[in-house]
Amino acid sequence: MVGRDALDVDDDRTVQLLDTTLRDGEQAPGISLSPEEKVEIATALERAGVDVIEAGSACTGPGERQGIARVTDLDLDAVVTSFCRGIRNDIDLALECGVDGIHLVVPSSDRHIEGKVGTTHEGNLETTAELVAYAADHDLWVEVIGEDGSRADLEYLEELMGTALDAGADRVCFADTVGHTGPERTYEAVSRLAELGPTSAHTHDDLGLGVTNALAGIAAGADLIHCTVNGLGERAGNVALEEVAIALDHVYDVETLELEELYDLAQIVSRATGVELAPNKAVIGQNAFTHESGIHTDGTLKDEKMYEPYPPETVGRERRLALGKHTGRAGVEATLEEHGVEAGDDEVAEIATRVTELGDRGRRVTDADLLAVAEDVTGDDRERTVELLELTAISGSDVPTASVRLDVAGEERVASGTGSGPVDAAVAAVRDALGTAADAELDSYHVDAVTGGTDAVVTVEVTMRRDDRTVTVARSEADITRASVTAMVDALDRLLENEQNPTLPADD
Repeated sequence: MVGRDALDVDDDRTVQLLDTTLRDGEQAPGISLSPEEKVEIATALERAGVDVIEAGSACTGPGERQGIARVTDLDLDAVVTSFCRGIRNDIDLALECGVDGIHLVVPSSDRHIEGKVGTTHEGNLETTAELVAYAADHDLWVEVIGEDGSRADLEYLEELMGTALDAGADRVCFADTVGHTGPERTYEAVSRLAELGPTSAHTHDDLGLGVTNALAGIAAGADLIHCTVNGLGERAGNVALEEVAIALDHVYDVETLELEELYDLAQIVSRATGVELAPNKAVIGQNAFTHESGIHTDGTLKDEKMYEPYPPETVGRERRLALGKHTGRAGVEATLEEHGVEAGDDEVAEIATRVTELGDRGRRVTDADLLAVAEDVTGDDRERTVELLELTAISGSDVPTASVRLDVAGEERVASGTGSGPVDAAVAAVRDALGTAADAELDSYHVDAVTGGTDAVVTVEVTMRRDDRTVTVARSEADITRASVTAMVDALDRLLENEQNPTLPADD
């Protein structure tokens, strides 16, 4: 058995997950992970209970080998592996990194055997057997992947994978390398390979069939599925780890991972790779558990299962009620209650009407917008807790710096900070000025250009969390740094409004 124990399926097999974010995911355009980022992601994968972690391709270069070695040094419960081409030196380089095993990729379709590698079918069989035996002799766990298996002749694919198992491979893998095929072909191929020995499935999402093909592979006998976090990968990406895990759990009652770790894992990978999560992405997208429609909001407030397949807490999420043109009274009332705002029935109706009017103008209505409307309708003359008085940012130096002057509960505070850029430096200055009062998490940060040209106005939207409260604020400015800091300060102001005498740092 590979990796940590998994739960038995009805037919006494197990289903485990292999994550290749650090290898196949990193091959997506524009992604390059440092050794430190690989360690952070691998540690998060371990917390989630992933069985096998493909840490990279040792043949890529010294930097990649350093990253793989850093992951192997973590002494994880998961099996840590390296991708290897059909070259003996690749196996030697993987051994230098201290991995537990390798994924030996050999051609299986005529296009790859003859056109890419330039060998014969018999020569390919001989090379595969020799390399598997060599790796096995060095005590490596070996999985042989038939590249482009979905376009291979199935009889030859069977012969190739049978040769690998006879030579000492621990398992073989059906690979839909270019996302070419559908579930019927996947089922047929995996069924034939599973008769030979332990079989994995590696699917891509070019046709939007990544999860479907992975599930077809499991139905056919595959007991290990290759995935990436957030579906990262070349072209349209690999099958998404979080989607396979929740589909198996929710639809088939098959447990594979610690599901409550999925959202944090998604955020870690998104930050490290710089690839934002699509709002409508299954499981981990912003909209997955967000309701704006009045009908849906009202139904969800009455019965949480009304418009959700499973509770958001299952995957480490929280339910959100969004505000916009479709928001009804129930949604407005629930959001006001969440922020501790009291309003009568007539006032709630008026607030809901104004929120709808804002939405009709084509803009997203944030929490701050709602609260401002509520204050106007109820006549509540609110005093700010935190207000930005002055901001200075310098980005032309080697180390970007910024200074801020804030009014905090009637006391003027000045602080400075440095960062990777002017926005980062300004945010550091705000946190320094506020001390523990700024102990809030930045859940999301999004920038949109409102106008074109070099003098474009940008809108920055931030969502911040403090304890169990969240606030979303959007601000538009010609200066992205000022827009970012103003939005953050306004969000903190809303989060702190019900706190008396927020803690301040001691004067220097």
